Amino acid sequence: MITYEQWEQHPLPDIPSTSDTKGAKEVLQWAYDHYDDRLMYACSFGIEGIVLIDLISTIRPNASIVFLDTGYHFQETYDIIDKVKKRYPSLQIHLQKPTLTIEEQANKYGEDLWQHDPNTCCQLRKILPLTEALEPASAWISGLRREQSETRKHTNYVNQDHKFKKIKICPLIHWTWKEVWRYVTKHQLDYHALHDQGYPSIGCQPCTKPAISIEDLRSGRWSGSGKTECGLHSD
Repeated sequence: MITYEQWEQHPLPDIPSTSDTKGAKEVLQWAYDHYDDRLMYACSFGIEGIVLIDLISTIRPNASIVFLDTGYHFQETYDIIDKVKKRYPSLQIHLQKPTLTIEEQANKYGEDLWQHDPNTCCQLRKILPLTEALEPASAWISGLRREQSETRKHTNYVNQDHKFKKIKICPLIHWTWKEVWRYVTKHQLDYHALHDQGYPSIGCQPCTKPAISIEDLRSGRWSGSGKTECGLHSD
């Protein structure tokens, strides 16, 4: 088994990017065969997440999925989670909460930490909870696509994740925005309602606005702050 510590000792799988799913289903099959119940999907329930959930359900109907429930999400995010639970009742979806409630965080760090220190807010409400959720796992799945941003354009199917000391599986690296939507439309999948209101990338409500430019699908995240990532995907 390819582990974080033994990364250099194992050959990576040869996944063709020319299949009907551009390698996504093939790498998911490999990952579940390889890691079995030590593989977890960390899902934000955006449009890429909907595609991955549908693909995963055909390979591992009872797969483990974790959602980082920061306490700051849009109601529409919880709505789509409920729809996914109804469509795929065998999936094991867990809402992972931070150690501190919003009130406890405010008492310790000040009100609206997301505004005056967004990096610490993400650390407390995303990075530390995912660290805890991934403790029993050897590998985790992410919906990163190379097209999304400059910081993601070198992502591979299988990656050594220095942040969480795990292996990170990214099945959708070769998919375009249009291909993601084409899949959702073809399979008549439910998706996040805010996608129809100019939100291509959706995170916590205080830090997410409609995209400024269609050329930058993440331009609505932490708009005006200079921050572009929550830290889950940076070393």
